[in-house]
Amino acid sequence: MDPHALRQQALGAIASAATLPELDDARVRYLGRKSELKLALREVRDRETGMALNAAREAIESAVDAREKQLARAELDRSIAEDRVDVTLPGTAHPRGHLHLVTQVRREVEDIFLGMGYAIVDGREVETTHYLFDALNMAPNHVTRSPLHTFYVGEDAVLRSETSPSQIHTMESKPPPVYMVSLGRCYRRDTPDTTHYPIFHQVEGLAVDRGITLADLKGTLRTLLRQLFGAEREAKFITHFFPFTEPSLEVLVSCFQCDGDGCAMCRHSGWIEIGGSGMVDPNVLRFVGYDPEEVSGFAFGWGLERMAILRHGLPDIRDLWADDLRFLRQF
Repeated sequence: MDPHALRQQALGAIASAATLPELDDARVRYLGRKSELKLALREVRDRETGMALNAAREAIESAVDAREKQLARAELDRSIAEDRVDVTLPGTAHPRGHLHLVTQVRREVEDIFLGMGYAIVDGREVETTHYLFDALNMAPNHVTRSPLHTFYVGEDAVLRSETSPSQIHTMESKPPPVYMVSLGRCYRRDTPDTTHYPIFHQVEGLAVDRGITLADLKGTLRTLLRQLFGAEREAKFITHFFPFTEPSLEVLVSCFQCDGDGCAMCRHSGWIEIGGSGMVDPNVLRFVGYDPEEVSGFAFGWGLERMAILRHGLPDIRDLWADDLRFLRQF
């Protein structure tokens, strides 16, 4: 084999390659493992022939590298000239998340009460038994003090079972009048079912001023119900007992699933409990230094998850926390 002739032949093929694939074919043909040049290098027996073949190999490799750069540059120039990007066209839309359904309801409730002149107050998720029980007029043997009902994280520290302690903190910090709502997570040792979950969200409201009556409470809550569920949703107030209100009322709304006929969702009663309410007990007012002879007030506590399932006709509160994106993307 003539090294000089092979070299000239290879250089000619490399120079005539018009595209990168054609150049790669030439490289394999003249520098591949089974090429004539590589086979000759394996069988070389004298120094002169070996030097000539290696010189040919180096020249061919240099020619391949140089031609590859030329073709790459030419391809880039062609792309710039022919494949121009129209910067006025809209870009690729990237998927974005959105607020969880409970957060959406929470913000809507906040907006409703801000529109009525209430202040939004943040409470503490870890509370003392003093503020969660004693300040709310709960008897020493009240069921909520039991570890079977409330999560204790210390001898006198608990995960709040309701947002009511924020009312006490607010009243301790300022004289009346007080118009506030507090929204946040609460914790109870509830067994999960269609309407209960051990971690839930609650909105707690308080109004304390001169001349507050039960009619003010019912009017405020009916306003909230109409804005959340529409005028067609019926509501009723029934007497109940809560240690921190007197008189106490439980608020119920008509079941969306059976329209009052009775089903598993409403436990065959036709109504679903939203939460408790009532006039602030005088003992609670005295605890924070208010004179119950001068001022009165009402309070309520409602579950945001229950508002969400009623608002959208959801059959099971557990679906809200199932982490199923197919479900969450609907809202």
